[in-house]
This record gives sequence, C-alpha cells and structure tokens, in this order.
Amino acid sequence: MSSAAPPRHPCGQGCHGFTLIELLAALLVLSLLALMSYRGLGAVLDAREHVQQETEKWQHVAAFFMRFERDVDLAEPRPVRADGGTLPAWLGRPVQATAPRLEFSRFASTEGVDSAQRIGYQLNDKQEIELWLWPGLDRAPGVLASRYPVLTGVSQLELQYLDSHLAWVDTWPNSPQDAAIPLAVRVTIVLTSGEKIMRLFALQS
Repeated sequence: MSSAAPPRHPCGQGCHGFTLIELLAALLVLSLLALMSYRGLGAVLDAREHVQQETEKWQHVAAFFMRFERDVDLAEPRPVRADGGTLPAWLGRPVQATAPRLEFSRFASTEGVDSAQRIGYQLNDKQEIELWLWPGLDRAPGVLASRYPVLTGVSQLELQYLDSHLAWVDTWPNSPQDAAIPLAVRVTIVLTSGEKIMRLFALQS
C-alpha cells in the first residue's frame, strides 16, 4: 500500500517570500534615495533662485549706469536761478541729507522738442539712489523736485570730478577757475551685498 504524496505549495517548488528584515532593508534604501533626491532638488532650486537674483541685481546696476551716462551726456553749461541766489550748471556737493549729491542742468527732449531740465542724484537713508527731477531749470520759491528710486541696495555712493588740471576733486566747482562742467565724472557705488563698482564718464563740456 503506497503512501500519499505530500501536498504541494501553491506557488511551486522553491517559492518563498521576503523576510521582515529584507523588507525593512529595502524600505531603508528607498528612503535614503528619496532623501538624497529631495536634497538634490532643493539645492538645484536654491541655486536657480540665487542665479536669478544675481542676474536681476546686475541688470538693475547696468540700467542705472546707462541712465546716468545718458543724463550726463546731455549736460549743458546753464546756471539756474533759485530761491536765494544762483546755482552753477554742475553742482557736486559733499554728503548731506537735504540736497542731492550731484545736481546739474541738462537738455531733455519732450515730444520732439528740445527743452532744458534740472536733475540730481542722491543716496537716501533707505539705501536707494534717487533721481531728483525739477519741472524746469529756474526754480520758483517753494517748488520741490520729484524723487524716484533708480537703484536699490546701495550702501555707498561716491562722486568725483576731473578738473582742467586733470585732478580728481570731490566737489564742483572746486575753485573759481573751474569750468561750468568738469571734464569727466567718476561714479563709485558699493552694494549692500559687498560689491564695489566704479565707472568713468567723459563729459561734453
């Protein structure tokens, strides 16, 4: 009398499942891979945001210098009458809070007609370089300039002027013999992020 064969396992010969340790090890590896992928993605996004911020910062700096160059190219040797006296065509002041660091007369084109305008540049207490615009050259009493920020994130603004002896001076006019407009202006700005930029502009004096 033959004995009955043992019952077969439903999945066939040699079939076996994962142990608990193997499952835990696999989950650990997957978790580490997911963590590394997340950190890598975060680093890529942070780098992208940093590059975008740097690009925008230097675009704003370039735009400021382009505007400044356009303004000084249009400078004209025309003094202005103001409340209490006459102001020189080009006026470079020492640092003060109530008046722009640089103020000068320049031509402006409005609807195809050349006119004259008085403008200025100043660093305010919000670390912004402001553009000051007066409605005309000669000022009536009580007329104030409109002020617009043209560059933010600036901790320092320095302006120097080249005289007829090819010497750089900090104020203009520096002596009674100075011309109405200096030969050149040197602009140095220090950004709040630490970069120092210097530009030199020759003037059509």
